[in-house]
Amino acid sequence: MANQLKIDIVSDVVCPWCIIGYKRLQQAISELKGEIEFDIEWHPFELNPHMPAEGQDAIEHITQKYGRSLDEMKAARAQMAAIGEQLGFHFYQGDDRRVYNSFDAHRLLHWAKSQHKQTELKLALFAAYFTHNLNISSHEVLLNSVEEVGLDKTEAADILASDQFKKDVQEELQRSRAMGIQSVPSYIINQKYLLSGARESQDLVAGFRQIASEAA
Repeated sequence: MANQLKIDIVSDVVCPWCIIGYKRLQQAISELKGEIEFDIEWHPFELNPHMPAEGQDAIEHITQKYGRSLDEMKAARAQMAAIGEQLGFHFYQGDDRRVYNSFDAHRLLHWAKSQHKQTELKLALFAAYFTHNLNISSHEVLLNSVEEVGLDKTEAADILASDQFKKDVQEELQRSRAMGIQSVPSYIINQKYLLSGARESQDLVAGFRQIASEAA
């Protein structure tokens, strides 16, 4: 009988390393098929909690937040795009990218968990933002992603029009901060072990095997 691991992923839909990290996680899970079974749950993190609805130019935002030069940003973007292509994920490379608030996306992801479509919606949102360069704070964009994965668009619209799940998301954000999580992606394994960063798949495989052997 295969060992079982619960992985709680703390991430933001506007974090490029979060989709890279998940693609690497998928590789690790595939390699461990038949050896370890995984139960995955997503949890919110806000990289830009105070971002206004209209968002901010990505180059301007990164310059202000991280102090990088334009050349440094272009080099980092090219590196990220190359990693993404190797993992089967395409990053939009235009200069008109913007950074947006992701709180409403997290509300829908909280709801999608009860519909057993959380991972599907998360991946659709990653694609909407990073591949198609869409405004992830736009309710229209969010609802299109909901429809894309077969969730109830009317129910999702009702959620967005209300404060439903707002408190739940805020409590989860607070819980992550209380655990000392300051960067994403972060993986909490069996509610005991914390792995931070978009680890290479082989590092994840080794870590999961060690944790599974200790839990056996």
